[in-house]
Amino acid sequence: MDNSVLLSVKNLNLAFSSEGNTNQVLYDVSFDIHTNEILGVVGESGSGKSVTSLAILGLLPKKTATIPEGNVIYDGKSLLNLEEKEFRTIRGNEIAMIFQEPMSSLNPSMKCGKQVTEILLQHTKLSKAEAKTEALLLFEKVRLPDPTRAFDSYPHQLSGGQKQRIVIAMAIACKPKLLIADEPTTALDVTVQKEIIKLLKELQLEYKMSILFISHDLSLVSEIADHVLVMYQGKMVEYGNTDQIFHDPQEEYTKALINARPSLDKRLKKLPTIADFLKEEKTIQEVITKTQREEYHKELYKNPPLLEVINVKKIYFSKVGLFRKKEFKAVDQVSFKLYEGETLGLVGESGCGKSTLGNTILQLDKANSGKVIYKGQDITQLKSSQIRTLRKEIQLIFQDPFASLNPRLPVGKAIMEPMKAHKLYANDAERKEKVIELLKRVGLDAVHFNRYPHEFSGGQRQRIGIARTIALQPKLIICDESVSALDISVQAQVLNLLNELKDNFGFTYIFISHDLAVVKYMSDQLLVMNKGKIEERGDADDIYKNPKKAYTQKLINAIPKGM
Repeated sequence: MDNSVLLSVKNLNLAFSSEGNTNQVLYDVSFDIHTNEILGVVGESGSGKSVTSLAILGLLPKKTATIPEGNVIYDGKSLLNLEEKEFRTIRGNEIAMIFQEPMSSLNPSMKCGKQVTEILLQHTKLSKAEAKTEALLLFEKVRLPDPTRAFDSYPHQLSGGQKQRIVIAMAIACKPKLLIADEPTTALDVTVQKEIIKLLKELQLEYKMSILFISHDLSLVSEIADHVLVMYQGKMVEYGNTDQIFHDPQEEYTKALINARPSLDKRLKKLPTIADFLKEEKTIQEVITKTQREEYHKELYKNPPLLEVINVKKIYFSKVGLFRKKEFKAVDQVSFKLYEGETLGLVGESGCGKSTLGNTILQLDKANSGKVIYKGQDITQLKSSQIRTLRKEIQLIFQDPFASLNPRLPVGKAIMEPMKAHKLYANDAERKEKVIELLKRVGLDAVHFNRYPHEFSGGQRQRIGIARTIALQPKLIICDESVSALDISVQAQVLNLLNELKDNFGFTYIFISHDLAVVKYMSDQLLVMNKGKIEERGDADDIYKNPKKAYTQKLINAIPKGM
């Protein structure tokens, strides 16, 4: 790390105005980024992390955003006073950005190679042929498995991790001095996340560039950053070197962020949330002992299983040439038992078959062979009218609550819809009463009934999704990556809510995730999936302490551990 300051943010204040109202979102934010330094900025959604980066890049909406006070100085000049034309020579060339969601920052109708060569042609004097050669070299540098194939592929033809590598290649194409990475690994597998972090660190050392790394995950930031800035509600809470922030945090909020992730060495009855830490009177954290867990399991497993999956196989076919078909075994001879009141964890990387298995149980995908026995009946043999009745009993909580809610329908009506479809309750007045009860149960209020999905935060939308799922009083709920895109602190609240609802209503869960730390915390038994098969199975705590397979060990090693 060099001592010279590359970027200096001084007393930055920022406000947005709408319909005569002014809402201040940043208060006196100050920090420096030195040459060849990685600064981690952490905090929950709404803490001001991303708007700070947009202010640096001059991407704030001119009509509604005002900076009443403060300055952003890059390489000795103020960025706030630059004309748009002058800013364009810096943006993408000297200061580049990696966005959170690669699919939204890539053009879906343009091949990936062309998207990178376009940047090179705009900012450099390379010819088309030289730009193509350089783009392929960049694809090698970001470790894409087949650079030529990636060059000729559209974004939808690549995996999430590969798309993120394309975005990184675009960002480093002009060898920027400063790279802003805004949540570049959110919703990626823990193993892919680890690879991306390693890649960014290597590129930073090679190009001697500085990185502003934005995340809500303090443990993740500890693996890459030299210094850390902690933000909360638009203000700076703590700022120091990574070692000091982790080993001697001064502020309760920082301590809360460090502790909100599920612990790997002890099983807490309830995850501590940010609110718990900020209370003056601290709550004593109750630990579930090994003996308590064994006694609970003895009771749980003495009853017959609620669900039994026997040798289920799901194959997809794709055409190769005119007469040949290629088969892909998404689920390959999978068998397991699930007991009433149990949470069964299903973990593995993207593409391992977790979600396909969930869809096969729900009868959204038909298995090619095998049986799914629910309450003693093989549900793979049911008629469509019988499956409709079954849907009331087996429900799903989706990964992306916003995509699963109708944007034109108030959330109260969205929760009433399945009640109507399954003819629950006598009339709409009764249903509305029940919905308000459910909203309160998931930590929302009666005033939220008539609001639309866009008026809620990600964590609130996930609560609405949960309310809609439990509205039908199901027996079995499949949670498919239902907390992967949430802040660590909001994730803790949602996991606590799921456990509370399970205790109150006697739900049984299949909990699908790529994050072994979360699955271990939630689960009684654990299934580790790899390439459509079950790699390892057993008690969640035992598998974490003593994994028998190298693949499971790889997943455990990829969990950000902090320092």
